[in-house]
Amino acid sequence: MAVKYAFLFPGQGAQAPGMVKDVAEKFESAAKIIDDISSITGVDVKKLLWESTPEELSRSDNSQLAITAASLAIMEALKEKGIVPSAAMGFSLGEFPALYAAGVLSFEDVIKVVRERGLIMQKVCEEIASSNEGHAPGMSAIIGLPPEKVKEIADGIKDAYAANLNSAKQTVISGTFDALTEAEKACTEAGARRAIRLKVAGPFHSPLMQKAADEFGPVLESASFNTPKIALFSNVSGTQATTGAEVKTSAVLHLTHPVQWTAEESVLASLIQADTANEWKILEVGPGKVLTGLWGQTSFGETLPSLPVNTVEAIESL
Repeated sequence: MAVKYAFLFPGQGAQAPGMVKDVAEKFESAAKIIDDISSITGVDVKKLLWESTPEELSRSDNSQLAITAASLAIMEALKEKGIVPSAAMGFSLGEFPALYAAGVLSFEDVIKVVRERGLIMQKVCEEIASSNEGHAPGMSAIIGLPPEKVKEIADGIKDAYAANLNSAKQTVISGTFDALTEAEKACTEAGARRAIRLKVAGPFHSPLMQKAADEFGPVLESASFNTPKIALFSNVSGTQATTGAEVKTSAVLHLTHPVQWTAEESVLASLIQADTANEWKILEVGPGKVLTGLWGQTSFGETLPSLPVNTVEAIESL
């Protein structure tokens, strides 16, 4: 029985200073990926990854490029070991490394697109903050309250939106600083176990990012979107994406629409469970282990576990 791999790519919030340094030092191909990204963008990516403060890395213009570089470096190291994906899906920003893994975007295109996306989103977030007395907008994870209740609360608060449908136990709200403060209080009073303000720079996946979507659309005109070569899943639809045109449209909608992560997980699990001819392994390819945790909260997570792969030790154990 052949082994197939599904790659899960993390999004913003997964960043940490020093990420993938050991991988780049061990695997020449991973180090080259980072150098190539520096050449394309004019950014010293090694310095960004390994010398930035947590505050610097939390900026969208830094975190998006850094996380993408880390994810692609790990993927290149895995390729050295003969491990390549047969399915890919990414959470928020992570959808772009997934597009590269699926052959939808070339390496150069995905780096250029991610770089511009980060710059545009950071600029819009700063504009929102300046119009809200300097209070930065952002996102809050609501733990222990049903998604439908979180959405009901967010719908009743101006500039608050249910943005990431992460699991039955966790929903993320996007909004202005004041809207998030109000929503966190309301959710806690309604029985949420915790409300955690996330390490991100803006109110992603909400209508507050419409200006960013308007500016990002033209950026994609210079990129070629190919038909996926492997199974690829969309945050916007929560289902499998089958054409380059669909992916291109979703890449813009992505900025203002919720991440349908639980739906994507279910579709991927169904695909795997229907493939009785092969053994599948789920790998979280990138910094952190958030997606492995969310996968573990599903009904299929125990029998079909996910493994975070972001260190030399983890890669060599495969």
